[in-house]
Amino acid sequence: MPCDKRRLSYLDAMGIRVWVPRRQTAFDQVEATDHSDAVVVDDPGPELSEADTATADTGVSCPSLDWEELEARVAGCTACPLHQGRTQTVFGVGNRAADWMVIGEAPGEQEDLQGEPFVGRAGQLLNEMIWAIGLQREAVYIANVIKCRPPGNRDPAPEETAACEHFLKQQVALIKPKIILAVGRIAAQNLLKTGTPIGKLRGRVHYYDQIPLVVTYHPAYLLRSQTEKRRAWEDLKLAMRAFRQQNR
Repeated sequence: MPCDKRRLSYLDAMGIRVWVPRRQTAFDQVEATDHSDAVVVDDPGPELSEADTATADTGVSCPSLDWEELEARVAGCTACPLHQGRTQTVFGVGNRAADWMVIGEAPGEQEDLQGEPFVGRAGQLLNEMIWAIGLQREAVYIANVIKCRPPGNRDPAPEETAACEHFLKQQVALIKPKIILAVGRIAAQNLLKTGTPIGKLRGRVHYYDQIPLVVTYHPAYLLRSQTEKRRAWEDLKLAMRAFRQQNR
């Protein structure tokens, strides 16, 4: 992967010092210092116990709508009270044939105004995180668990996420990503159908309809908690290892 200043600046912001030999990129060197190639995974599905089935059985494998129909359904949705206060829905953005899918929580004020997920300072940091793994924002697909902004940027209620769930399932089914990065507690807990704290969901590979899923912190949280950026980098490295293993 090409070495670039933006990736280096992100790694430097997390306190990761990179030595670059003449024939090796900065990104390759960081990976070379990480000798833990083993990936801790949850059971991927076929041999799940009955207690784990609810987490993996998402029912997203057979899309019934195309992109245009799905986007129109989202734009006209009135299934929960959130539609009453929205400026517009925030459908999703990016490569509709992406290998990587980033799923966040809910639109904020700027997302509601612009109709695009992850804009503003949190969006800029997410872009840097994507650059750090050698990709561009346009190469991945970015969506949220819900498509309308909750008032005051509060956490979405369970009935609100339930009303939007089928839209996200359809997006995943259409994209068929090879890995999902769940960004933030609400995204992770809703995708995995669990109340487990995000700190305990990190550090291992989960599965969403047979798709590897890695949990990391929301960029808005990282902006407030700078010391957690190194842990976020560990999450990104785990996701890269899981992606490589998925594509061997």
